[in-house]
Amino acid sequence: MSKAKVAIIGSGNIGTDLMIKVMRTSRHLEMAALVGVDPSSEGLARARRLGVFATDKGLEGLRRESLYQDIDIVLDATSAKAHEQHAAILKQDGKRAIDLTPAAVGPYVVPSVNLDEHLQAHNVNMVTCGGQATIPIVAAVRKVAAVPYAEIVASIASKSAGPGTRANIDEFTVTTSRAIEGVGGAGSGKAIIVLNPAEPPLIMRDTVYCLAQTDDDRAISASVTTMVAAVNRYVPGYRLKQAVQFERLTEKDGVRLRKGDAPLTGLKVAVYLEVEGAAHYLPAYAGNLDIMTSAAMTTADRIVETQLQRAA
Repeated sequence: MSKAKVAIIGSGNIGTDLMIKVMRTSRHLEMAALVGVDPSSEGLARARRLGVFATDKGLEGLRRESLYQDIDIVLDATSAKAHEQHAAILKQDGKRAIDLTPAAVGPYVVPSVNLDEHLQAHNVNMVTCGGQATIPIVAAVRKVAAVPYAEIVASIASKSAGPGTRANIDEFTVTTSRAIEGVGGAGSGKAIIVLNPAEPPLIMRDTVYCLAQTDDDRAISASVTTMVAAVNRYVPGYRLKQAVQFERLTEKDGVRLRKGDAPLTGLKVAVYLEVEGAAHYLPAYAGNLDIMTSAAMTTADRIVETQLQRAA
């Protein structure tokens, strides 16, 4: 096996962009099928033009096809509720699942932080676009110091937020907050998403605030810079907008996690990021979608690469 056959469920913006990425840039994946539920889907029409099998009968339609038995990995770009149903079926059928929804059936995976820990999992979750952009920064700060609190704000162009994104806003905040803690290592996390209606649309911007209990701002800057470079290797449009900012907090202006708590002191770390899309299918301003598809493809590629190494 030199390449693994993959199917993508969800023929909207994310699924179609992921299909194009797999076909153009993947090292170990072969595009086998695109699955949707809308007969008039532009994504399904594009798949057929590219010679990729496409069905508008959903996962059940794919399962009725003989090619299904040869598919190794299924990438789900539908919705959190839909993936909960898909996950049980895919596990029963022995298919590896990469979940691009906030369903979080399987463990959270951010490639630059914890991918190698979950290469054997049947189902992995790609958190959210905001999580993929910001959790690496929280993890980078956590490498240097304790982080009792981290907060992220993800601002995306309203035009890049399709029906799936809009339907999952609540799940976005919950899933991202949990992953800030579980993957990023913060004691407590908070996530905010902003749909920016500006015209012309602005590219994705992310702000990460961390309370770091250290005085070593140079170590934090170095760790963040190293992490940005690691993410940039699979998301070329990912970059720092400006130098990492610091503010020393005293007991007078420290952070209180709960009412009545003593204020926490240390360094307030502010990291400003932007994510420009690769424009494989979507506009360059849709970095929020690009980082999800890039992270998912990187995860699938690494899973297959590991299988090939073990078989060698």
